[in-house]
Amino acid sequence: MPRMPSSLPSVTSLFRTILAALSLTALAPAPLLAQQQVLKVTTIPEEAATEQIRKFGPLTRYLERTVGVKVEFTPVNDYPAAVEALVNKQVDLVWFGGFTHVQAQLRSGGKIVPIAQREEDTQFRSVFITQTGSGIKALPDLKGKQVSFGSQSSTSGHLMPRSFLLQAKIDPDKDFKRVAYSGAHDATIASVVGGRVDAAALDITVWRKFVEDKKVDTTKVDVFFTTPPYYNYNWSVHVDMPAALRERITKALLDLSMNNAEGKEILTLNRATKYIATKPENYRDLETAGRSAGLIK
Repeated sequence: MPRMPSSLPSVTSLFRTILAALSLTALAPAPLLAQQQVLKVTTIPEEAATEQIRKFGPLTRYLERTVGVKVEFTPVNDYPAAVEALVNKQVDLVWFGGFTHVQAQLRSGGKIVPIAQREEDTQFRSVFITQTGSGIKALPDLKGKQVSFGSQSSTSGHLMPRSFLLQAKIDPDKDFKRVAYSGAHDATIASVVGGRVDAAALDITVWRKFVEDKKVDTTKVDVFFTTPPYYNYNWSVHVDMPAALRERITKALLDLSMNNAEGKEILTLNRATKYIATKPENYRDLETAGRSAGLIK
């Protein structure tokens, strides 16, 4: 019987080679999966979709680089869609208003975690605006008028303005001639500028940005009432997000600084000076306000 050539591997060595290869294959997917992971981000649509994309584009690129995963930003159609997207884990990270954060918390049974907010969100305010020749000088002057809020789920464009109106003994549903909902802060401003309503309430930072960019003429439309402060916006994630990923995202947000070009661009676009850590307790007063205003049953 002919002898096998000595240059061929033995069955034992071949088996060991196969086992080694299989072991390497089994170990390989971890880094590969990490590279393929996608962090899906969205925001409440407080402004037009084109403005959202412009605002959050630089942040998306920053998170890709610092967190180390691919990041996709996708606008949603309305505020409830942003809530449902995170509750159902269709997205991973959402920029919520304080009220939409509360709604997501209630909708999910307490499974939404706020991780960062702008420093400005600890002392946030809403403004009421009107045409300067309208004769409206104070909240009681709104009785019998047509007034617009933003989205029904907006903290600064509906919940808190309604809450402060009720505290002033003014019931929008009974005392206003008509209540309108514009859906977004920029549309709210347009409704007053265009004379479709007599007055409106919105986010103070959006108003200031419009004034700074000279998109509104304050000799024709201006603020007549500014609310007391309250907690507002935050970045939220689902409790099921891996802790390590949550920590990397949080660190990336808190590390943003006005002292470098990238950080300054991102923070300026997001109407912020810096991000700070936050916690669920900060938004409990908003839940109370929502229940008092009849917006949470």
